[in-house]
Amino acid sequence: MEANFADQAELRVRAGNGGHGCASVHREKYKPLGGPDGGNGGRGGDVILKVDPGTATLLDFHRRPLRKAGDGKAGSGGHRNGADGADLVVAVPDGTVVKDADGEILADLVGAGTEYVVGQGGHGGLGNAALASTKRKAPGFALRGEPGQHARLLLELKTIADVGLVGFPNAGKSSLIAAISAARPKIANYPFTTLVPHLGVVEAGEVQFVVADVPGLIPGASEGRGLGLDFLRHVERCSVLVHVIDCATQDPGRDPLTDLDVIEAELDAYDFQAGAGLEDRPRIVALNKIDVPDARDLAELVAPDLEARGLAVYPVSAASGEGLRELAFAMAGVVAQAREAAPAPLPTRLVIRPAPVAGPDFELVRTGDNAFLIRGHKPSRWITQTDFGNDEAVGYLADRLAKLGIEDALAEAGAEPGAQVLIGDEDDAVVFDWDPTLPTGAGFGPRGTDPRLERGSQQG
Repeated sequence: MEANFADQAELRVRAGNGGHGCASVHREKYKPLGGPDGGNGGRGGDVILKVDPGTATLLDFHRRPLRKAGDGKAGSGGHRNGADGADLVVAVPDGTVVKDADGEILADLVGAGTEYVVGQGGHGGLGNAALASTKRKAPGFALRGEPGQHARLLLELKTIADVGLVGFPNAGKSSLIAAISAARPKIANYPFTTLVPHLGVVEAGEVQFVVADVPGLIPGASEGRGLGLDFLRHVERCSVLVHVIDCATQDPGRDPLTDLDVIEAELDAYDFQAGAGLEDRPRIVALNKIDVPDARDLAELVAPDLEARGLAVYPVSAASGEGLRELAFAMAGVVAQAREAAPAPLPTRLVIRPAPVAGPDFELVRTGDNAFLIRGHKPSRWITQTDFGNDEAVGYLADRLAKLGIEDALAEAGAEPGAQVLIGDEDDAVVFDWDPTLPTGAGFGPRGTDPRLERGSQQG
């Protein structure tokens, strides 16, 4: 593949981390303890993919596969909140498909300005001013900022074009697009001249449309032979497919009808493998190179057979220009019909965000005789927010977990005092020893302490 084009790339994203909240007490002369005034941490920046009409390739992601947004700043005293981290907006070509590491499609980015948030920044931690309540008038702790999302993604570009030119290598597709548009693709007399998709804008009457000249097909292309799938993904969005058939070929075993059947077989095979149907796309046949006398005779011979299949047939010569006007207007007619039947266009700026986490607040799984694993979005978030070096912060976490129902769920599951409880992902979980004799909402002693924890250590 040429060094100035790429239609597949891996992208690693790191959204910004949220800033930590601040634990601070207002102090001034004659008022040494004026109340908590710690500010909140700033939000981490998002990583956003945005369709940019001026970007035509994914090559930049091969050069720089890692993209990172800005981190949020920590809060400070005097009720000063930390600054939010800067979002990172990454330009992608129109027609970019975003997949996760397992190949599942997450978003199909079509239309200038369309945005997709591929990495959400972490929430900033609350400062102790925001955590104050009637029961906790002067918290001696703050919440930590949450980490931003990390993701490993696959990007795949599918060309946005109205008309796709399909055919064997050297059928004349590049010459044809050069003759009917301002595109100037590389042209030479050897197979696989076209190694990357080329686009040309064509005007026929009042209709303007885009024609894609993409790499040639050979038998077995749908299984990856030749340029294989590097070609086929680029015809999925086309409204009409034009078979460009070389009527002047001297290759043994080649003739227009056989060439058409081979290409159609590859398109059908790709439909089955990719799950994207092409059988509903109108077909037009361009019998090319009729400037060669023998080719003109062959075109006249096979045209009735092709028309009997219900195909529109146009003998053309990319070299002399004969028949190109008629072919261009035929393509324009099919494109116009497809546009009339298409649904209303999307707004020029569409922002796609990942769906919020749904389902129960937590899941309790027994992992041993007296061992349990707690999974869930909320418990996992709260774990990351907790400063485990501060007893009061740990006590606050215990209150939150109890209010969520985890204490009751452990009791119902038959947990006994001293049960090992893991919260979070099994490979990176925080471990607690469950003690149901420690009451929740017990109140707080000196700043940074929790009498429940002191009691538990004395009992131990």
